[in-house]
Amino acid sequence: MAAAPILSWEGLSLQQGSGWLFRELDIHIAPRDRLALIGRNGAGKTTLLKLIGGQIDADRGKRSIQPGTRIVTLEQDPFFTGFDTLMDFALAGKDAPEKHEVEAIAGQLGIDMSRKAESASGGERRRAALARALAMEPDLLLLDEPTNHLDLAAIDWLEDWLQRYKGAFVVISHDRTFLERLTRATVWLDRGSLRRKEIGFGGYEAWMEQAYAEEARAAEKLDAKLKIEAHWLERGVTARRKRNQGRLEKLWEMRAQRAAMLSPQGTAKLALASDDAKSKAVIVADQVNKKFGERPIIKDFSLRITRKDRIGVVGSNGAGKTTLLKLLTGELEPDQGTVTLAKTLQGVMIDQQRSLMSPEKRVRDVLAEGGDWIDVRGVRKHIQGYLKDFLFDPGLVEAKVGTLSGGERSRLLLAREFARKSNLLVLDEPTNDLDLETLDLLQEVIADYDGTVLIVSHDRDFLDRTVTVTLGLDGSGKVDVVAGGYADWEKQRKARSSAGPKAAPKTEASAPPPPPPPKKSKLSYKDQRDYELLPRRIEELDAAITRDEQALSDPALYTRDPAKFAALTKALDAARSEKEAAEERWLELAELVEG
Repeated sequence: MAAAPILSWEGLSLQQGSGWLFRELDIHIAPRDRLALIGRNGAGKTTLLKLIGGQIDADRGKRSIQPGTRIVTLEQDPFFTGFDTLMDFALAGKDAPEKHEVEAIAGQLGIDMSRKAESASGGERRRAALARALAMEPDLLLLDEPTNHLDLAAIDWLEDWLQRYKGAFVVISHDRTFLERLTRATVWLDRGSLRRKEIGFGGYEAWMEQAYAEEARAAEKLDAKLKIEAHWLERGVTARRKRNQGRLEKLWEMRAQRAAMLSPQGTAKLALASDDAKSKAVIVADQVNKKFGERPIIKDFSLRITRKDRIGVVGSNGAGKTTLLKLLTGELEPDQGTVTLAKTLQGVMIDQQRSLMSPEKRVRDVLAEGGDWIDVRGVRKHIQGYLKDFLFDPGLVEAKVGTLSGGERSRLLLAREFARKSNLLVLDEPTNDLDLETLDLLQEVIADYDGTVLIVSHDRDFLDRTVTVTLGLDGSGKVDVVAGGYADWEKQRKARSSAGPKAAPKTEASAPPPPPPPKKSKLSYKDQRDYELLPRRIEELDAAITRDEQALSDPALYTRDPAKFAALTKALDAARSEKEAAEERWLELAELVEG
């Protein structure tokens, strides 16, 4: 017999403006539930979490809670204003935890609670908020992006704590690895409705694809064209995820090529690099050392970074990730050694700072300085089309930034910065506040970017899907250089730790195993022809789309020749539709070929 819920909402409804954010939702939370709360940015996940926690009132519905149930919320952005120290924050309120309990958890998290709240970093504030929440010994823990600003060691500690936790929790997170390891059921908030399935996050994407496929079939049977059109985002996400499978295969190949350029110890073969590799080098670090006082931050670090390299930087907070990033981009000079940057290097730094995100600005103002067109790396695009590329409803062009969710503001910032012309992208914790669909989009944009990418991130899954080389810092000044993602670096660390200091050195660099050989499937004559010819047709359509977009970017065209404007617009829509259909067809055939 299933345990009675400790908290329930029946008929939960909440208005937003003139409409409903959601209506008639039912949710029941059992004593040992481990729930992943999933939904796109702006769907209302944080609002739903606040309704569950009783922080805000609903317009309709009945909330029931077992007497004595203690609910604690870890907010995405806790309010520290007015508190002198982190401990003052942790002990505030009538339901504050015991000081010794806070100190015990803070000690495990490595946070000094006497730190001044005003000057504390994002990571210190996050750990202080965790210490407060966990020390309160809740029966139900509500976690809103708990891994934001945490380093890898703190994330590992939190995962271990939650695995031993006796109560229930509901978690919103973009960290796939975190969700896969901890959750046992998924609650999906989608277009105002709530669905629940007794599977952990690991089964969510298959469930989502199945649900959308069933909706599409039902819509087709009803001949509901408008309903099908409303699914442009979901179809785009589905196609994007399939395309990313092909990009992952290319990533494996790039990692294998990079492994061949690394010595057994993981340092770059600077002297032996081929002329071709030298000509492609954009950043060359040679025997770089950096100290702060007597503490070594970077010791004897060498690496040749080439065009199209995707470099991930990982390590605990304070290990030197930011210092290494500044050394590689020329912002900081080494104490010894050299860092040489290509003269043509033109970088864009995306660090999640929202100085351009004034609440009163419109989306149009942020992207196009109030106009209708935006220059995207040298190509003019209409702002509404560009919004669609970044998973926004084009109708949001007039929306105020202040009305967007935190994740939507982060996505808007990404859209603006990715439009800038550059050949070096530097991303500092780019995944914070992003939903899973936006993470898929970000992976796609990075994979297709024609320059070099440097990424500092604690998101393990994101690194595994994105980078070709991982630079791992342990805080001693040593930098591991590993061909592959986070999992490859972690594997090498564990192997080195278990083998001990006397272990014989490896004779080849740590690199991901090659993907299994594809299983061939017999195609019909037509299928085989399509499989061979569609890639060329897709390239032709790409060229036609670019040509038409450039022609339509002429602001005087409509006034000068409205017939030509209409014809080009119609041709552009047709080319985009044909390209999407061709990509879908080729992907289906590729899946048959690969078995």
